Amino acid sequence: MSEQTVASRLEKLGIVLPKASGPAAKYANYVLVNDLLFLAGKGPSGGPKGKLGKDYTTEEGYAFARQAGLEVLAVVQDALGSLDRVKRVVKVQGFIHAADHYEEIHKVLNGFSDLMFEVFGEEKGAHTRSVLGAAALRDQLPVVVDTIFQVEPE
Repeated sequence: MSEQTVASRLEKLGIVLPKASGPAAKYANYVLVNDLLFLAGKGPSGGPKGKLGKDYTTEEGYAFARQAGLEVLAVVQDALGSLDRVKRVVKVQGFIHAADHYEEIHKVLNGFSDLMFEVFGEEKGAHTRSVLGAAALRDQLPVVVDTIFQVEPE
């Protein structure tokens, strides 16, 4: 990304981050090890419940994955004080609560990946990823994403 800050990029995109969510049980919301920030799994806000391919369409799943991305960004900002400290999105692992026959799990996770490219640009937003269909997820969430970021030191 050029000289533009991530905050100005968010504003230009019309994105307002939610308040950072906390852990849903007894674990750390994030852990910083050297220059890597590991985040606990995050799902979409608002508490949607159900399966892709049964209760929701691929397009709705894409929107849920994007919402999970906003949750992730809010936690990263909370952890680092500024999203400008993100050097790179390193790894994304998406779990899609899917009906047995559902084959578009990769398209659902594109909602998260596209957001990372919009916010951080082509170079910093490029990441490796895995996407898995799941028979069940906590609280019956349709999508849960966990992530690793490389960060600049303070």
